[in-house]
Amino acid sequence: MSGLAHVFEAAGIPTIVVSLIREHTVKMRPPRALWVPFELGRPFGPPDQPALQTRVLEHALRLLAAPSGPVLEDFPEEAPHSASAETGWTCPVLFRAPATAGTQQDALRLAVRREIAMLRPWYERALAVRGRTSVGVSGLSIDDVLEHLCVPLLAASSAPNAAACTADSLRLAAEDLKAYFTEAATAQPGTVSSATVLHWFWHDTSGSTLLRALQAHFADSEDPTLRLLSALLLVPRSQA
Repeated sequence: MSGLAHVFEAAGIPTIVVSLIREHTVKMRPPRALWVPFELGRPFGPPDQPALQTRVLEHALRLLAAPSGPVLEDFPEEAPHSASAETGWTCPVLFRAPATAGTQQDALRLAVRREIAMLRPWYERALAVRGRTSVGVSGLSIDDVLEHLCVPLLAASSAPNAAACTADSLRLAAEDLKAYFTEAATAQPGTVSSATVLHWFWHDTSGSTLLRALQAHFADSEDPTLRLLSALLLVPRSQA
């Protein structure tokens, strides 16, 4: 969106970007941008919060008065708890204690594979009810997603597919893993907020441990795209 803003501005059309990832906006330098501290997919905050959403829109529109740019402002409010009723899961899948950061690669892969198997009936239920899914952007099955994400953690000499693990392929595989877990979780009986589901994934699953392991693995990579993946695209800053 920041790139499109430059194109529209060059054509004489004023723009405002509502940014969910501040680092991206700093790099792209759109003419006017408002960073908001909300979860991805909700640039105006949680649902059923019209007063908050109006304040976000009004703050963004005020940026049009800036005499010059680029302008990047931070929205001064945190996201409140969703107004929707939350009753909790009535029969959640109960995993073993999630793998820890020091878990060996084979044990971590086994732990995530076990969680994928336990969630499969719930994921299939979610797919049947909704008729759609966000899983599949990597082009891999969920089992192959796991194997792809585990390749970089193998010793280089025992990872024949390492060359296929680009920053982009790993990013897409990570998105598929997160979508599989969260879509399966929301199919379980009960009503929970998206924030609760995300907290569950990032704190109670071995799937999140795998993504954190990849984040640590690439933190000092010589490849700048893998360092960027580590810094921004595997683990949200709010869950770090």
